[in-house]
Amino acid sequence: MQTLSVSELNSQIKGLLEATFLQVSVCGEVSNCTYHSSGHIYFSLKDKDSTLKCVMFRGNARYLKFKIEDGMDLILNGGITLFIPRGEYQLNCLSAIPSGVGELTLAYEQLKKEYEKKGYFLNKKPLPKFPKRVGLITSKSGAVLHDMLRVAQKRWNLVEFILFDTLVQGEGAKENIAKNIQMADSLNLDCLILARGGGSLEDLWAFNEPLVIEAIFLAKTPIVSAIGHEPDVVLSDFVADLRAPTPSAAMEILLPDKIEWLMRLDSMQKTMENKIQNLLEKKNKKLEYLEVLLQKNSFFEKIKNHKQQLLTLQKFLTQAIESKIIPHRYTLESTPLILEQKITKILANKINQIALLKAKLESKNPQNNQKTGYVYASFQGKPVLKLSEITPNCLLTLEDLSASVQVQVLDKKLIT
Repeated sequence: MQTLSVSELNSQIKGLLEATFLQVSVCGEVSNCTYHSSGHIYFSLKDKDSTLKCVMFRGNARYLKFKIEDGMDLILNGGITLFIPRGEYQLNCLSAIPSGVGELTLAYEQLKKEYEKKGYFLNKKPLPKFPKRVGLITSKSGAVLHDMLRVAQKRWNLVEFILFDTLVQGEGAKENIAKNIQMADSLNLDCLILARGGGSLEDLWAFNEPLVIEAIFLAKTPIVSAIGHEPDVVLSDFVADLRAPTPSAAMEILLPDKIEWLMRLDSMQKTMENKIQNLLEKKNKKLEYLEVLLQKNSFFEKIKNHKQQLLTLQKFLTQAIESKIIPHRYTLESTPLILEQKITKILANKINQIALLKAKLESKNPQNNQKTGYVYASFQGKPVLKLSEITPNCLLTLEDLSASVQVQVLDKKLIT
């Protein structure tokens, strides 16, 4: 018998197992599930009696639509292999299918719970009441676009549509949808409509993809999700600001009805006319009332009343002045006579005073003295007041009423 090393034995067992169990399908309950940073998934599949180690490598795991969790019943397809370093055999899973429920249905429920927990279904942005520029994120080749434009033309003409031709199904759809959402959101539009026609859950799956959900949630522009027919519900319906049951219904919800608004405008016009008419009637009644008051108390009547009051006041003022003047009238009439008497008396006194002063003046007149032998003496044009002030040999001028002579003083003798 040949002696083998452990590694050699494990290698032979590995080859035998892989050749014998190349393709197997096994069902059971998941336990000890671990997602490695490398992208590989490690878990165990068990029933009431046994446990089987399982691994799904990154290349196969990326095709999973759902997340493998503990307690989940799965049907696994793959092959048995052996991990030589530990001598443990395990199932190399190529695919996994939920037991009793579809793969996409399970993935849908898992994603819905995840985003609901994150709060992505809250904080809805309000839609514009009268949008002017709307972005349409849909395929230009589908009937959906024509249906939406037909409804828009019927409901509201005052809107501009900007089409973002989008791949809505198949490989690359999720990247194209997310990219167009981001592009449309950067154009400062009033609203975006994410739309496509009906289909199976698999056909609509692009609108459940995390890449699309994140783009809708991060958009600043209000978004209406109009995917499929009324029974179809995708995750974009929950994250968007409004869900429309169909693309055509999205237009009916977003755009106002021009016929309804024309009727509303007619109603508003009628209401306004009625209000204006009622207001005019009230103002006319008030004017009529004021006119009656004016007739009773007109401007000219007021002037007449004021004039009469002025005449009355004038009469009262005249009587008051007369009553003040009469006591002083007699005094004023006697005043000229008394004044004349006083003036006469004053003039007589002044005449007497003048006469006395004239007499005194005449008594001092030199001419009167010259009549009695006196003469007027002057020296160098100035009167001689005292003879004691003249000096001998000076020339004096002597004058009287008859002549003027010059004399020379020969001698001066003072009288003591």
